[in-house]
Amino acid sequence: MYLFKKNLFTVFLSFAFLLVSHPAKSRATDKSYDIVVYGGTSAGIAAAIQSSRMGKSVVVIEPSARIGGLTTGGLGQTDIGNKQVIGGISREFYQNIRRYYEKAENWKWQKKEEYMDGGQTRTAKGEDAMWTFEPSAALKVYAEMIAREKIDIIYNQRLNRSNGVKKQGQHIVEIEMESGEKYRGKIFIDATYEGDLMAAAGVSYTIGRESNSEYGETLNGVQANKVSTTLRGTVSKNGIHHNFIDGVDPYIVKGDPSSGLLPFIVEGGPGIDGHGDKGIQAYCFRMTLTDHPENRIPFKKPKNYNELEYELLFRNYEAAKGAVEKMYNYGDPLVPWINSAMPNRKTDTNNQKGFSTDFIGQNHDYPEASYAEREKIIERHRSYQQGLMWTLAYHPRIPEKVRNAVSKWGTCKDEYERDDGWQEQLYVREARRMVSDYVMSQRNCEGYEVIDDPVSMAAY
Repeated sequence: MYLFKKNLFTVFLSFAFLLVSHPAKSRATDKSYDIVVYGGTSAGIAAAIQSSRMGKSVVVIEPSARIGGLTTGGLGQTDIGNKQVIGGISREFYQNIRRYYEKAENWKWQKKEEYMDGGQTRTAKGEDAMWTFEPSAALKVYAEMIAREKIDIIYNQRLNRSNGVKKQGQHIVEIEMESGEKYRGKIFIDATYEGDLMAAAGVSYTIGRESNSEYGETLNGVQANKVSTTLRGTVSKNGIHHNFIDGVDPYIVKGDPSSGLLPFIVEGGPGIDGHGDKGIQAYCFRMTLTDHPENRIPFKKPKNYNELEYELLFRNYEAAKGAVEKMYNYGDPLVPWINSAMPNRKTDTNNQKGFSTDFIGQNHDYPEASYAEREKIIERHRSYQQGLMWTLAYHPRIPEKVRNAVSKWGTCKDEYERDDGWQEQLYVREARRMVSDYVMSQRNCEGYEVIDDPVSMAAY
């Protein structure tokens, strides 16, 4: 039906699509609105706020117990290119974040002047917005923004994906939840990361990466080579910040192919460079960590811990032959993560280097999986990442310098509902992607194709 092909965080984080229906008379037992938003992500909240400001009745149906998606689920290090591109309700959010942190009572674990943001997210002098934040701060800001508008929020209601979409012709008129609750509307917006409403409504979509030949690209599909070339002839280095160092043996018994490959290694390699497959960008939890002793929960070994799953990590350090501080010439030389500073001595911790927080290859079934199957995939990701953090902090095969660096960190007592300090929201970077009459491609990104009717701007 409508637009986009791909981006790093999946189309549904940034662009909700609209399915317009004919007006229908409501019954007394129906919940009827002008606009029904399925998914309380940042995109869903923004859509609801704008709808309310246009004088429309609107409801946000959130499948979980928490609104905000990744914004309230750990991603506080805003990936931003040109700050001037950020406008509208998005900028309002960041302006409200700045106002939130101007209040002394919101600095519990450190003084405001002690906090140093960095890189592209540094708040410049005189700037009207702030680009880094705690998940709890984002949740409070969103709650205040919603409270100012006439928006109904419904929690813990999941779409009946098998037969929960009622249409008249090509138009949705009603959706039904697993609970039996029904919502009628004139416009329906899918603002989930998974695109469940989109799929159930019969909208065309794809999963995975297309071959270069499908849209005349050079950087799509399998990246089997170390470098590729853009359409303009510029060299593009593939996975430059996510490689192992040389000398890591892939076999369970070093040097013995008959012993089999270590966990998570794909037999036969990645495939043919530039060809398409069903691979999707890896998922992880964007951890909110702290080194404040009064707020820190030490990393714990998960019950189903399997040491063999971290053998590649051990061997990567062993290949450094003691010079772990010289393993990499970028990021943290010791620890395989990006530990971005958030206010109150907290972090937004993300994947980096060859063996890190991304559970590579273990999410390929997630987009089309049932709710129960998705929960298993989510818990498997959590268990892997919990095991990774415990391993880095305490396992004797990890160099002492690394253990000392990691063990001072832990999850936060004051951020999420779980007792162990872990969030529920998995970083679903992409899942289903809508395919429309017009598909954005590398040709747009490099300026070979320019549309004359843009509806949004982005910078990364």
